[in-house]
Amino acid sequence: MEQRNIDPHDPYADITDPDLYMRGVPHAAFKRLRDDDPVSWWEERDGRGFWAVTRYNDLLTVNLSPRLFSSASGIRYEEMSAEELQARRTLMEMDPPQHAQYRRLVASPFAPREVAAYEEGLRWLARAVIDEVRERKEFDFVTDIARQLPMRMLGKLLGVPDEDGLWLVEKGDALIGNSDPELTSHPVDQVSTNAYRLMPFRSPVSSELFAYADSQARQRREHPRDDVISLLLRAKKDGEPLSDQEFKNFFTLLVAAGNDTTRYTMAAGLLALIERPEQLSELRENPALMPTAVEEMLRWGSVTMHFRRTATQDIELGGKQVKAGDKVVIWFLSADYDERRFPDPYSFDIRRTPNEHAAFGLKGPHRCIGEYLARIEIRVLFEVLLPLLSDIRLNGPVARLRSNFIAGIKHLPVKVSWA
Repeated sequence: MEQRNIDPHDPYADITDPDLYMRGVPHAAFKRLRDDDPVSWWEERDGRGFWAVTRYNDLLTVNLSPRLFSSASGIRYEEMSAEELQARRTLMEMDPPQHAQYRRLVASPFAPREVAAYEEGLRWLARAVIDEVRERKEFDFVTDIARQLPMRMLGKLLGVPDEDGLWLVEKGDALIGNSDPELTSHPVDQVSTNAYRLMPFRSPVSSELFAYADSQARQRREHPRDDVISLLLRAKKDGEPLSDQEFKNFFTLLVAAGNDTTRYTMAAGLLALIERPEQLSELRENPALMPTAVEEMLRWGSVTMHFRRTATQDIELGGKQVKAGDKVVIWFLSADYDERRFPDPYSFDIRRTPNEHAAFGLKGPHRCIGEYLARIEIRVLFEVLLPLLSDIRLNGPVARLRSNFIAGIKHLPVKVSWA
């Protein structure tokens, strides 16, 4: 069996290896790349290779230039046929102006004013989630708290029954964690997924989510409601409603993206605070620091590690000659630790400002549509949780997601003393 370098402290570690991220973020490798080869070429075993863009300003250039760096050929390493692209396309695989047209279809529930109106309900949900573990001294923060709040809020937005929430999140985990054997029966780099190549994330659970979406759509057509599913069914582009395939892909995207990234940011933030008890105490004593603390959690966790773009013409980027058709992978995780942008980036600082991190994709048409909801969910959870704790510490090993796409802590065992 081939011996692979999976030491996250090695400056020459393979940043494409999903096993590497189970052992931690390979900061040394990203720092070497930023310093010595910020637009570097990477060969692939099952692909034609790609450019890795690791400096903040170069990422910004790519993000602000969708005509030169297109999303329409896919946002993952995976190279898809025209048939596969068409079958799996969402707004993430679209360029302006089409992207903006589709984005507007679902934008209203995630707009700042709408999200602000959710705060009271989110605070109630956070208290309910925490109350379920208040009698316990030991629990898994990820599964028992961080997973629960976004899941329940997503269910409210979609308008689905509370009892369906856990099932939906398990399916979403299988999609986002499609290389982790704990979360999926079909890890994409370990078993053949050709039978599911026309399904989102090449995952068999997509068919289950499609069937669920069909069932929910039938209910809304008979009895329309004020929820995101009804909004998608009413939505029109060029005067026509979304096709059945477009609706199901949109639904699947919302399930996959609406829970995981927020959950993993909460986990990264809590771990950072546990490891820095002086900042945890400061945050508890001065809740006014919570907004800047949340931004630092987002930078520190940088959950979505990369997206791919495809060059539409020959162009120079970072001193390298990128050819038309080349895959260009922008590493948000590296940008968020770029010393050229963030002083002392390896220090977690709840007072850090300015903090224009890349956790939501930086500027450009593809900035995360759910950023305002994610911020308020993280802030409300910690505002409710921290005053209830007199002490919290690790209670076992931290388990990280096997993925080179999502940086996630999937298990965070803690021991607490309640105030």
